[in-house]
Amino acid sequence: MTALIITFSQDNESIPLVMEAIAAKGGKAFRFDTDRFPTEVKLDIYQGNPERVIITDGEQKLDLSEVSSVWYRRMRYGKKMPETMDKQYRDTSIQECRATVRGMIASIKGFHFDKMVNVDLAKNKQLQLQVAREVGLFTPRTLTTNNPEAVKQFALECKEQGIITKMLSSFAIYDDQGKEFVVFTNPVKDEDLEHLEGLNLCPMTFQEKVPKALELRTIIVGNRVFTAAIDSQSLEGSTYDWRKEGRALVKSWEHYDLPEDVEKKLLKLMAYFSLNYGAIDIILTPDGRHVFLEVNPVGEFFWLELFSPNFPISQAIADILLPSP
Repeated sequence: MTALIITFSQDNESIPLVMEAIAAKGGKAFRFDTDRFPTEVKLDIYQGNPERVIITDGEQKLDLSEVSSVWYRRMRYGKKMPETMDKQYRDTSIQECRATVRGMIASIKGFHFDKMVNVDLAKNKQLQLQVAREVGLFTPRTLTTNNPEAVKQFALECKEQGIITKMLSSFAIYDDQGKEFVVFTNPVKDEDLEHLEGLNLCPMTFQEKVPKALELRTIIVGNRVFTAAIDSQSLEGSTYDWRKEGRALVKSWEHYDLPEDVEKKLLKLMAYFSLNYGAIDIILTPDGRHVFLEVNPVGEFFWLELFSPNFPISQAIADILLPSP
């Protein structure tokens, strides 16, 4: 039994963790780095009788007829193509790489962890919040808009607690030297409300600020639920977004017992999207409410395994990718 892992060469420790767990079960794992295709990795997709799909990476070859499961993890299509290529040709080539790889993934007959169509649907944050409310989870009041007047009205409605702003899509901005600047969650100050003209070029998402006793990260793998907590308010830099101090906090996460009724509601949310995996962010308020923020269908977990509370998440993933007979 062979699991195909679709990722990229700079992905984090989660990949070797899962590959080691698969090997420990007596299975095989083949890593396909999408950023190294088409410059370094070869992909042959033959539509005929019989059909044949071969991935060649140096001395390693994989016939997709051997694949029993696929983990659709991270994509960086064509990122190693020469920057000197004409932009139109480079963009077109990357689009063709994307269509080729996604088509290959869609045609795999084995188990998908998770299906692309389910991952794509679950990435819609507005739908997530809608479904979360429908299954009975607390959610923050949220506004996504390109209308400055709507933002000002929303700020008045949330005057007591204040509002924050965030992006629906995950991305970074790079300076001239290639240094990465991640766009984090930030508070909206009164003076910011007078400078909203940029919304006519890019809509933004605004939420009421939810008071935090703890921030929780819940990893769901199948029916297994792993929850850890962090005191994000212990550092000034992580007040609004714990990721800003992620490195400083990495060893401070602790096991957290999520109430059974909240776990059941999260599993209902996962079932709606037909997801086997999700990384969920939750705020525990001082008055004991668990407020759902979002689920990332391909979110990170590795630090919760490498450091305390040392959850066996990679083993749980391996058990789903290659179930025991």
